[in-house]
Amino acid sequence: MFSIASFHLSLQIHPRFSHAPNPISRLNAIKSMATATPKTAPTSFGFRDLMETLIVDVERAENRPLNVPLISPFTIASSRLDKVENVAIRVELSNGCVGWGEAPILPHVTAEDQAKAMSKAGEACELLRSCPPMALGSLLDNIGATLPGHEFASVRAGVEMALIDAAANRVGIPLWRLFGGVSNSITTDITIPIVSPAEAAELASKYRRQGFKTLKLKVGKNLKADIEVLKAIRVAFPDCLFILDANEGYKPDEAIEVLEKLHEMQVTPILFEQPVHRDNWEGLGYVTNIAKGKYGVSVAADESCRGLSDVKKIAEGKLADVINIKLAKVGVVAALEIIEAARASGLDLMIGGMVETRLAMGFAGHLAAGLGCFKFIDLDTPLLMSEDPVLGGYEVSGAVYKFTNARGHAGFLHWDNIV
Repeated sequence: MFSIASFHLSLQIHPRFSHAPNPISRLNAIKSMATATPKTAPTSFGFRDLMETLIVDVERAENRPLNVPLISPFTIASSRLDKVENVAIRVELSNGCVGWGEAPILPHVTAEDQAKAMSKAGEACELLRSCPPMALGSLLDNIGATLPGHEFASVRAGVEMALIDAAANRVGIPLWRLFGGVSNSITTDITIPIVSPAEAAELASKYRRQGFKTLKLKVGKNLKADIEVLKAIRVAFPDCLFILDANEGYKPDEAIEVLEKLHEMQVTPILFEQPVHRDNWEGLGYVTNIAKGKYGVSVAADESCRGLSDVKKIAEGKLADVINIKLAKVGVVAALEIIEAARASGLDLMIGGMVETRLAMGFAGHLAAGLGCFKFIDLDTPLLMSEDPVLGGYEVSGAVYKFTNARGHAGFLHWDNIV
């Protein structure tokens, strides 16, 4: 379980806050920060402090299906998604402040389907409504105990998002400041799913015109077809940066063969994500050793990293160079714990997601901007949807997301319109 005492975010408590006579004085001080002009310097008052000082009184909590069509099917090595069927969570505090969360559903990746997620989210919302006023940290602990482990990680993440967003609204601070204030913007890659070479080339050309520099290519279903797609994209967008994501699809020798073929094309990916099955630890270490040693390519563990023990195993065995943080994979609180452990172990960090709207992606983006510790940012899936149900929120300019000084997440849903 996440420990408040162990989590520092590399922040020091400013005397202005540490000597405040009571939590209300500290919260008033944090409110004044919300009106400041965005800066790149870290803030002094963070999430850890809010968990200790803010008493949360939940008045309402409810969940509804969040269904959104995609521009085209999203195909990866392990699954295909034709439309988004996620779960939205809305939490309202007794003073009227509202927070929003999203539990994404991705077949064969998240343990929950939509029906199960709706049921478990309903249980969590009932718990929130029945809890007496208590510290934010204690309430998050209760949610973690109610929705434990990987099986309920996506729902846990959505409920945690909504609670933290409501808390940030309560004290009048944007989430990116709450999580450290290092930056108020991020630059994302954009994903090309498993498609034909012609379709991949068309997408690559479009994304080049829109200003994207890094393409994340879904591979791992058919080695020969993957190579043809890579060649087509190379012609259409010769100066792009590549991230390969096999979603567990390759055998170790196949993963090395892809790197050899790219080397012959004089192409070096900046990252190779989850090349082999999540439980093939020996194969992951084998690919990582050759990829880095022979080709200078870093390997990221995604599906292989579902908890703190996996981070320790990866670090001690030098099984990967990068850990991919996904809130829906572990929850918000556990993600912060994993981030701290990975940084302490010298591993690089990536932040990604499932197939999420701007609710979940916005929350993850705020966290990434605020912490400022992610080498790779993959928060693009709202750009793959044919509709955007979220109002407000971050501003989009090509690959750049900019977060304003509006409090909390700043995005919301027309709740009655998503039933």
